[in-house]
Amino acid sequence: MGEATGHTEDETARRLDELRAQIRHHDHRYYVLDSPEIADTEYDSLFRELRALEEAHPEHVTADSPTRRVGGEPLAAFGEVRHLEPMLSLANAKDPGELAAWHTRVMKLVGEAGFDQEAVRFSMEPKIDGLAVSLRYNAGRFVAGATWGNGIVGEDVTRNLRTIAALPLAMRPTLEPGVIPAVVEVRGEVYLPLAAFAQLNEQRIAAGESTFANPRNSAAGSLRQLDPQVTAARPLSVWIYGVGYVEDDPFTGQSQVLSWLRDRGFRVNPDVRTATTLDELTGACRGWEVRRADLDYDIDGVVVKLDDRRMQAALGSVGRDPRWAVAYKFAPTTAQTRLIKIGINVGRTGTLNPFAVLEPVLVGGVTVGLATLHNEDDIRRKDLREGDVVIVQRAGDVIPQVVAPLTDLRTGAEHEFRMPAECPSCGTPVVRALGEVAIRCPNPECPAKLVEALKHFVGRPAMDIDGVGERLAQRLFELGLVRDPADLYRLRYEDLMPLDGFQDRAARNVLAAIEVSKLRSFERVVFALGIPHVGGQVAGWLVERFPSMETVRAATVEEMGQVEGIGPIIAETVAAWFAEPRNLDLVDRLGAAGVRMEAEGGEAPGAGEAGVSRRDPGSLSGKTFVLTGTLATLTREEASALIEAAGGRVTGSMSGKTDYLVAGESPGSKLGKAEKLGVPVLDEDGLRELAAGRSAGCPLG
Repeated sequence: MGEATGHTEDETARRLDELRAQIRHHDHRYYVLDSPEIADTEYDSLFRELRALEEAHPEHVTADSPTRRVGGEPLAAFGEVRHLEPMLSLANAKDPGELAAWHTRVMKLVGEAGFDQEAVRFSMEPKIDGLAVSLRYNAGRFVAGATWGNGIVGEDVTRNLRTIAALPLAMRPTLEPGVIPAVVEVRGEVYLPLAAFAQLNEQRIAAGESTFANPRNSAAGSLRQLDPQVTAARPLSVWIYGVGYVEDDPFTGQSQVLSWLRDRGFRVNPDVRTATTLDELTGACRGWEVRRADLDYDIDGVVVKLDDRRMQAALGSVGRDPRWAVAYKFAPTTAQTRLIKIGINVGRTGTLNPFAVLEPVLVGGVTVGLATLHNEDDIRRKDLREGDVVIVQRAGDVIPQVVAPLTDLRTGAEHEFRMPAECPSCGTPVVRALGEVAIRCPNPECPAKLVEALKHFVGRPAMDIDGVGERLAQRLFELGLVRDPADLYRLRYEDLMPLDGFQDRAARNVLAAIEVSKLRSFERVVFALGIPHVGGQVAGWLVERFPSMETVRAATVEEMGQVEGIGPIIAETVAAWFAEPRNLDLVDRLGAAGVRMEAEGGEAPGAGEAGVSRRDPGSLSGKTFVLTGTLATLTREEASALIEAAGGRVTGSMSGKTDYLVAGESPGSKLGKAEKLGVPVLDEDGLRELAAGRSAGCPLG
């Protein structure tokens, strides 16, 4: 621009200031608030204009310009930065008892210091499992950043921190004089989102590089790069949790500090809470532990602080641990152990499912000896070998998973895994259909397939036969008493009594539960048959169009393909299943035993424990739901089944396309995101009403 375009230097400077202000605003909306206002193409256009102007007018380039985030030349070594105020560590409370003991000590010290104990308030925030940093701002501009180091002196990672888009290079302006101190140390935690961590490890595996053990290690390794451009290429983010040194400190409480930081453009966790009693503290900490699996970042506990900064100063520290704060620690969700071998399970549809046999290790408070591996392609992608030291992850009630191998620890004694050429259960040669990941046993009489089909039939989402769990189903099959689901309805009292653990009452209860299962809805019967690709939702769609077993059996591929939601693959699979004589024999014997073979007007298909009415079968048709927290009476599986039975869809992450968030007790960050996106929030009662075709009468927001 400038003289070449006829613009004066003042006009050029004003345009540069406008562009920087606009880009900072949109960066804040995108990286901090997760609520962008413009399309990527518009943002890119602004950024390109800024870069071109700065290249043409280098004399107008500022240190806090958005274009300065790309890094620079590699460093020979990190320098040192002395913190203006020491970065303290935290004492730990490992259970509610230790938290109660800390609370008692704090309340006693508060009283001894002359404060009113009734006025005590605590601030609580998730303890991010990342890398602690101190960020120095002079007159609102970022000038230096350092790692925790030894708490007194840290490594100078200023240039690397500048590459993190969520970190403001200049505080958001304010009209109030004196609100931005001349010098302030902002404290935060740099981390790598879980999805980015998984992607980074996949990239490193593909490049033949060693994998990171956990997101914290990857964040630390990414920030402590001598080449800032390496850091810039990794999607690091940051949560800000407080301040250190503040010139002419104006703050009276931790809550006020966080509110001020949020207003100045810093990324402050939306789930910070306050409490006044020990019961509130304990309940909040336990709630966080339950919903940590809903987060897209790792937390390893909850930080509890006295909110009043005067009380904090009066209580002081013991060594480097402040008396006024504590970290309530969770059991770790990741651990390292050895992958002893890879075994194979055969599923009810014949898929050969690999699983990891591990040296037992404590993960998330549970001893884990087995973990899922999904399929052969997943094993190849992660380069897992028998004998590897591996990272195991378990979050909440999720099945343990092997995340990645620690390739640096390999000795050469590890062995690559190969899927068997024959079914480990029946010895039949396995097959892999074109375009499929799964490898299958084609033998319809494979014992493993028959047992898994039986387990599926008696399970809670299907026929829900109380007392006949997976273990008893296995025993009945091995003893030859039950070969397929229809045989369950031929069991006699004298068949059960000789079994270990069975007495008169137990045998009668099992037989009564089998009899009651005959009354299950036709939709659940169709689902219980275990037809490939036919889950609860597909079964509901089929039953709506074909309300009896006779009409389902007689339906052609073309007729089934006309049902909304059922494509040609599902239609062909269902038709092929009903074309098998052994399957038709099973259906005939179930009907002869008294199992419901048609949808009755008195009971809507799918009605049951979840209370779904199908008088309006499409009440949730086309709607997308996300679940978070603990519902009052429904499990997540039951809530999902309720939604799917009414035509809705359940996904795991919030977005602008989400129609409803269903929130229970102790909701995670998804609740805050829903509020930002304007997504309606329902409680359990509201979900039931909506699924029943009525307006949701109990929204939370």
